[in-house]
Amino acid sequence: MPLTLAAAIAASPAQADTLRDALARAYQDNPTITGSRAQQRANDENVPIARAAGRPTLGSNAGVTENYLRSGNSFTTPEKVAQAQLALNVPFYSGGAVRNSVRAAETRVEAGQLGLRGTEAALFTDVVGAYNDVLRDEAIVGLNAQNVRVLETNLQASRDRFQVGDLTRTDVAQSEARLSLARAQLQRVQANLIGSRENYVRLVGAAPGALEPPPPLPNLPSNADVAVDVALRDNPSLLSALKQRDATVFDVRVARASRLPTLGVGATGNYVNYLGSLGSGTGLGVGQSGTSAGIGLNVSLPFFQGGRPAALVRQAQAQRSQAIENATAAERDVIASTRSAYAVWQSSLQVIASSEQAVAANQLSLEGVRAENSVGTRTILDILNAEQELLNSQVTLVTARRDAYVAGFALLAAMGQAEAQDLGLEGGPLYNSAENYRAVRNRISDFSDGPTPQAIAPSTSGVPPQNANVTRPLDPALDSSKVDRSPALTTGESAPNR
Repeated sequence: MPLTLAAAIAASPAQADTLRDALARAYQDNPTITGSRAQQRANDENVPIARAAGRPTLGSNAGVTENYLRSGNSFTTPEKVAQAQLALNVPFYSGGAVRNSVRAAETRVEAGQLGLRGTEAALFTDVVGAYNDVLRDEAIVGLNAQNVRVLETNLQASRDRFQVGDLTRTDVAQSEARLSLARAQLQRVQANLIGSRENYVRLVGAAPGALEPPPPLPNLPSNADVAVDVALRDNPSLLSALKQRDATVFDVRVARASRLPTLGVGATGNYVNYLGSLGSGTGLGVGQSGTSAGIGLNVSLPFFQGGRPAALVRQAQAQRSQAIENATAAERDVIASTRSAYAVWQSSLQVIASSEQAVAANQLSLEGVRAENSVGTRTILDILNAEQELLNSQVTLVTARRDAYVAGFALLAAMGQAEAQDLGLEGGPLYNSAENYRAVRNRISDFSDGPTPQAIAPSTSGVPPQNANVTRPLDPALDSSKVDRSPALTTGESAPNR
């Protein structure tokens, strides 16, 4: 049975600062994902808004009028009048505008839910990249710090041998120059490490500790064509673009409905009270109040609207054309990103294999050059160059490991297999955007407000500034301390003249 991504991530060490912990924390309170969820909740409300146009409406109005200037008698213009009206309107035909508006809104809700899945996958890819960036830069800082220590030992040994006449001033100067460059390089990679840690804080919301190596990625495709086939079927961003395209069909129908008649049933109730001013001064006893009620059929039949309906149709058709092209562009993006991620992943695997061989060969080469220097057949510059070659191959190996993992995860994300349900995250139930939609789609109350918005994602202002301290030991395969301990250079023993 193939290992799932959730099982692989769950198999990582169950302690703080694992990749699983970083993904779970970002999933819970990263502002990008929490903001996207709020946007989707707003998108859900378009369905009850569209349905409201086809539901009955009930309203009333009331007012009191006092006539200060009257040209007629008290029967035609009483001094005071109070009026109230209650009106009920029940629409039952709108040319299909309501029905198609609802279907368009429902389709866009589905598109938004798919888009939210795509946002999750993109966020997880960013977190995986940031996590591995920290691991890479910590290793590179460790390698450069190791290189500085070795060059300091070399310089001291060169000075000792210069004092006994075994080396020239040129050899000492070469060692000094290489050490200065190494220290400058160490400062640069330390700044890179700080930047990677700050980016981790931005995405995860907490400072990275001693990060554990990420677990292996399972179920990676055997070739690019397989990956593309899966991506075209399951990539959430592409599926969202296709749903957005489908929604525009209903928009065109809504626009065309503006040419058609609308029908509804209306009922009204009226109350009027003249507040004793009707017929005042005539001595006649007349009624000062009255009520009335009526029911009727409301028909609106447009004949000419100045070209507005046709303009709305053309506009909706143009927006449909745009949505069709956007879907094609999304498909192209998915194909390109999938093939690209596969190529980077494969290339990085090959670089890893080559770099591992290069590191082993350069370690052996450095050991040999040091031995040959001790008998006078190699110069100090040869040793310095061999040390630099070893460092370069080690950095290449560390970088390739990072690139391979990030590209592999990006490949799974492009295939729609790196979302929350695929990762088996802990820390609470997964967010289900369909729950809010089911809760609001049929609401008819005018007073069922939602909760007062509150901040979900925490501020990172309280997280201390990051530093370049590295406490994690180097990978044993990259530790060159044994190679670098040469008696001729660490103890100041003289070597035979060259």
